[in-house]
Amino acid sequence: MTVFANRVDAGVQLATRLESFRGQDAVVLGLPRGGVPVAAEVATALDLPLDVIVVRKLGVPFQPELAMGAIGEDGVRFLNRDLIDRARITEAEIEAVERRERATLDERVSRFRRGQARLDLHGKVALVVDDGIATGATARVACRVARHLGAERVVLAVPVAAAESVRELSAGDEVDEVVSVSAPPDFYAVGAHYRDFTPTTDDEVGVLLEAARRRAPAAVATGGDTDAGTSGNPGAATDEDVVIPAGAVSIEGHLDVPAGAGGVVVFAHGSGSSRHSPRNRYVARVLQQAGLGTLLIDLLTPAEEWDRANVFDIGLLAGRLVAATRWLAGRPDTGPCRYGYFGASTGAGAALWAAAEPDSQVAAVVSRGGRPDLAAPRLGLVRVPTLLIVGSDDDVVIDLNRQAQAQLTQCETRLVLVAGATHLFEEPGTLAEAAGQARDWFVRHLLTGGGGS
Repeated sequence: MTVFANRVDAGVQLATRLESFRGQDAVVLGLPRGGVPVAAEVATALDLPLDVIVVRKLGVPFQPELAMGAIGEDGVRFLNRDLIDRARITEAEIEAVERRERATLDERVSRFRRGQARLDLHGKVALVVDDGIATGATARVACRVARHLGAERVVLAVPVAAAESVRELSAGDEVDEVVSVSAPPDFYAVGAHYRDFTPTTDDEVGVLLEAARRRAPAAVATGGDTDAGTSGNPGAATDEDVVIPAGAVSIEGHLDVPAGAGGVVVFAHGSGSSRHSPRNRYVARVLQQAGLGTLLIDLLTPAEEWDRANVFDIGLLAGRLVAATRWLAGRPDTGPCRYGYFGASTGAGAALWAAAEPDSQVAAVVSRGGRPDLAAPRLGLVRVPTLLIVGSDDDVVIDLNRQAQAQLTQCETRLVLVAGATHLFEEPGTLAEAAGQARDWFVRHLLTGGGGS
């Protein structure tokens, strides 16, 4: 059975199946909420625009889980007249259900798009993307909406789908093609095919869409060269996978630097995570919108990760952070920048350990749900502004951060408790609050020289 690490990994794998659409007049449409992170990876990999396609089920009044139809944007409406007739549902009842669901749909569209117009689909290929298909009912309606909105061709693309649903959708009129990475005959649930199936929040959807708008599709010039990924041009935007020498090994990462960025934040993820962490990628996009560059890296090689002792070897992890920072300093595009560290969980300990080095080049540190106590022997040597962000319901980690703050005697420190958040900041709005706090700290200390508040 194919199992994806998370929605980011699923999107990366799905993009390889959709390579033929690169360069076509196509739009990637994610189904909120869970389909949007997958769609964002597809859009980025294929250099295509990203939007959402919002639909709402119309439930039978006395059995809401049973769909008698669905609605979409632009007044699109589909009704199952056979079911309506059999259930003897009146027009007044249909209108009441639709009025309620239409209000919810309009509110979600407004929240996701934040005043931005819907992308025009007329004459284009619509790549409708979700994180998986069980029955296919929602996806079917979304494809109908895309067709109604003018798409010339509709392709439904998912990481995983029930084989029977793929056959039914392929035989119908709503979809021209169904693409999936995996379509097992014995299908239990979409979430069973993901190691991390954490619910996607409205905040994450909004940030992914905003990041896509900021990343306009690169112009395809004759010869294929664009400014994207131009590492030798100071001031140009950079968006590329990188390999960084770190002593006897090399570590992998992704560097994204907006044009003219004056600061770069290096991310140190926690144990059990990777540079593909949806939470860190979400925070990275928030920082990028503020004009900061980001470097997401894996501090251990795949072989090293097998030894759990390495995950808690804070000195080793800190050394890799220092190597990555020196690598940034040696590049023409990032050399003039100021640097910050963003650490989560054990990564926070590594960030503070590295920041305590006598010749450290870092100017600010942020810890999210971090373990700064793991750098206890060096906390008294840290001299750069340090922000500690913890969920208000993460009692054990709050205590560890308060103890660490008491030892950070040589630098400006602040402890922020995000209301209602647990360790992973999965509660609605909490990750957005943490990301906003990190953004403001880094903007203050990397872009404005640390003055003011």
